[in-house]
Amino acid sequence: MSKPKERPFAATPPGAAPSATPFIALFRGINVGGNKKIPMAELREIAGLLGWDHVQSYIQSGNLVFSASVIPSVVELALERTIQERFGFAVDVVVRTSGAWQAYAAGSPFGKAEEERPHLLHLGLSKRPPKPDAVETLRRYAAAGERVEVFDDAIWIDFAGGVARSRLTPAVLDRAVGSTVTARNWRTVQKLGEMARAIA
Repeated sequence: MSKPKERPFAATPPGAAPSATPFIALFRGINVGGNKKIPMAELREIAGLLGWDHVQSYIQSGNLVFSASVIPSVVELALERTIQERFGFAVDVVVRTSGAWQAYAAGSPFGKAEEERPHLLHLGLSKRPPKPDAVETLRRYAAAGERVEVFDDAIWIDFAGGVARSRLTPAVLDRAVGSTVTARNWRTVQKLGEMARAIA
């Protein structure tokens, strides 16, 4: 496949942060079941070509940590456009600053689950703020022992009965919240927080 061209997204646009900010980018639905395959090395390369620094990836589900002198919406747009051009398919990207991420990593509403089942405690993040009634809608689907809380832009789900049995599917989350949602388990939340702190 052709290499992506360097794009103007590396420049600081009006309203951007005046200095480099650590970011975490989450890629929705890549490398799952053989679909939308993107090697992590190529994601790191893309971020480097866009002019960003301290680029690191974490596991194959699609997580990048890096620093850039841009705002989150510009990061999302740059990654989505470049992936579409390079691989020929669309991928939704959700971006948060390290500062926002550290607040998530500081603690969830389900402290016991953090210790007992960190792989089943998930943080969901959406491209736009969740609808005001998102938590009530999601709880109506929580028929397998799940617990759901929404605080600001963080959607916390304790899949106590297991993810496979849950009716809280990605499609349900998207509809209830009002935009694309991607989720990471508590262990990944902690690891990404550590990586972002290291480049701050």
